[in-house]
Amino acid sequence: MSLYSKRGVSAQKEEVHAATKNLDKGLYANAFCKIYPDVLCGDADWVNLMHADGAGTKSILAYLYWKETGDVSVWKGIAQDAIVMNLDDLLCVGIYDQLLFSSTIDRNKNVIPAEVLEAVINGTQAFFDTMKGFGVNITFMGGETADVGDVVRSIAVNGTMAARWPKSKLITNEKIKAGDVIVGLAGFGKANYETEYNSGLASNGLTSARHDVLHKTYGARFPESFDTSLDESVVYIGPHRMTDEVKDGDRVHQVGKLLLSPTRTFAPVMKALLENHFDAIHGLIHCSGGGQTKCMKYIPENVRIIKDNLFTPPVIFNIIQAASKSDDREMYQVFNMGTRLEIYTNEKDAEAIISVSKSFGVDAQVIGRVEASEKKELVIITPNGELQY
Repeated sequence: MSLYSKRGVSAQKEEVHAATKNLDKGLYANAFCKIYPDVLCGDADWVNLMHADGAGTKSILAYLYWKETGDVSVWKGIAQDAIVMNLDDLLCVGIYDQLLFSSTIDRNKNVIPAEVLEAVINGTQAFFDTMKGFGVNITFMGGETADVGDVVRSIAVNGTMAARWPKSKLITNEKIKAGDVIVGLAGFGKANYETEYNSGLASNGLTSARHDVLHKTYGARFPESFDTSLDESVVYIGPHRMTDEVKDGDRVHQVGKLLLSPTRTFAPVMKALLENHFDAIHGLIHCSGGGQTKCMKYIPENVRIIKDNLFTPPVIFNIIQAASKSDDREMYQVFNMGTRLEIYTNEKDAEAIISVSKSFGVDAQVIGRVEASEKKELVIITPNGELQY
């Protein structure tokens, strides 16, 4: 059993998928988000979508960093995480404007004071204000903030995003075909719309990252930060403190800041691409839960995906792998490894897409291709060899 499983979590969400297997898959089975007819207005040419996600256990990392340093500003990043995990999923069906967002915050009031709550709520509005400057309009509809100390140990920050969108402007992944190339967008670096270096970690695999990277003393000092029923052998077993510094070429990073880099949104980039290169985009995949294997849920049945030119994983993934001693197979199943958005397109259109992304300070490159196959499969070429899924 993997460390991930021993901690009561699943990178592939097998039990969730089993529980929901009989639910209606919506209008387009391969679409990255579930799409329904326009029940709001009854227009056959429009669709409705609603998506729910959150920052997950990344909020615990923010709690630890805040307790250790007193820096309340890290909670703004948690607000962004909860938004972007919704927004960038919706980008993958072509939606980039006129969105509605409602937040859900559950906290233990004895542990999480008002200043943290304010930082999360104000951080939510600040992110929307930034996106509005790029023509991505998201209306903050408020939400539910509940004091539920009997349910949560510290705080859970989640959200729901909804949209009404024309059918003619949807990306449903049905156009992905043999001969396509895959343009990958980097989740790390510093985009024009970001204020500091982004590690690329996003908001998946944080239970593993937290326990494998951080030192045993965190469990003793902050028992409210983990499930105390877990075996001691999997709780905070790493070598690092939050304020430890690591070298990354010419840069020096705090381990805590690398773990807490707010999930990058690709909304400004994708708005430009979807408005000006819509017909060139055959499919979109957000490499979130499931990491580099996420595409397997949404590609057609008769193709093989070959990823043989992924970005070199940035330093945070090296830190996690060294601490956890995970093999490449588990790392690429749990984490995005630095390549977080996939655009399936024609070879002739790839360079134009790459150029648009780079104009926003987001690195992009052709990371792979699509081949015909009798069965759906994925091949990932890593510096250490080949992985097959």
